[in-house]
Amino acid sequence: MSNYLNSFQLNDHHALVTGAGRGLGEACALALAEAGAEITLVARSSDQLESVAKQIRDSGGQASVHPADLTKMEEIRKLEELGPFTILVNNAGINRPQSFEDVKENDFDDVLDLNVKSAFFVAQSVARGMIQAGRGGSIINMSSQMGHVGGRNRSVYCATKHAMEGFSKGMALDLAAHKIRVNTVCPTFIETALTKPFMENKEFMQDILNRIPLGHVGQPEDVAGAVLYLASDASRLVSGSSIKVDGGWTVV
Repeated sequence: MSNYLNSFQLNDHHALVTGAGRGLGEACALALAEAGAEITLVARSSDQLESVAKQIRDSGGQASVHPADLTKMEEIRKLEELGPFTILVNNAGINRPQSFEDVKENDFDDVLDLNVKSAFFVAQSVARGMIQAGRGGSIINMSSQMGHVGGRNRSVYCATKHAMEGFSKGMALDLAAHKIRVNTVCPTFIETALTKPFMENKEFMQDILNRIPLGHVGQPEDVAGAVLYLASDASRLVSGSSIKVDGGWTVV
């Protein structure tokens, strides 16, 4: 009988995780490191990255830190020099909740710049290295349940995540010949340091819970589990797909 647990092991893999200094990025980096991957951590804050790297190293793993502003194309292109990678967790992103009629041009540009343009070209830079190395790989774009539905005060964010769902499918077709799989992970509201202040609003929290059939919000580890699956050989026949870690939100 095959040992299916072995297919989740990531020994001899090198993973790039963006937005890795906290929240979902941190949880994903820790999960991949625990499975045996070497991790390159990318975000703007070097202090946060060093903290995550220390956790990985203290647990016997390998991690390096690369502070970068991924809204700048020259810094995106430098990522090619850090690889080649076999795994990308394309997690960096932002949201500025506003009612549609109140959206300002600069907010629109900032959110699209990071969530769409940056994510697209980060994936391109990593994919080029994967193609040159000839080993294949897994690209995991961090999308959202809002890439499949609409959301109040999230017209711009929804636009970016619907765009990510689209370009991920195109990427999956273009890169399949190189044995590179491309998928998205689509979380619901996840409790992190960034979202906790919003969730302390009882009315806001109750509205969220009313929309999640399972009746609870997520934790970063819930998302990291889906990422680990997509990074590993357990998902070797999965490409062009979306894993919704949403407690059933998008079912209704």
